Amino acid sequence: MKGTKAASRYAKALLELAIETNKLDSVAADMNYLLETSKETTEFVTFLKSPVINSSKKISIFQEIFGQFEDLTMLFIKQVANNRREFLLPEIAFSFDAQLKEYKGIVPITIVSAAPLNSATRESILNKINASVKGELEVSEVIDADLIGGFMVRMGDMQIDASVASQLNNLKQRLTR
Repeated sequence: MKGTKAASRYAKALLELAIETNKLDSVAADMNYLLETSKETTEFVTFLKSPVINSSKKISIFQEIFGQFEDLTMLFIKQVANNRREFLLPEIAFSFDAQLKEYKGIVPITIVSAAPLNSATRESILNKINASVKGELEVSEVIDADLIGGFMVRMGDMQIDASVASQLNNLKQRLTR
């Protein structure tokens, strides 16, 4: 999910408020729940984007659905809805999560491999990444048989491709010039 500038600004404002009021953990849990709800329920996203339902009706529905949320989170959601930006809530939640990880010094990385990595290979990859990265790594692993062999590491905008498929593609390009 790609965040827009507006979603990023809203997320930054909420993060700063949560830090200032010492409610970071509960607001983060609320935003995570909101993000998961939007990923799992397409009807919820359709509801957010609906121009037919006015903001006051959406706010009352938010209070029903998210009644357990922290007061700060609910006030924030109401303000977003009053500004007629409720359709941005999933993107705001996504951006909030990314900014929260940055604030806490957590670096999310994804290791994509053709087959499950053994522990020695995984540790070797993580040790090399740890040497060049400041912060705590949040590792997720994905299996993609199309890589044929090897692995890829994705970290933010950076990608290290040590896959057999990539090497074969590079060789094909050099041979067909």
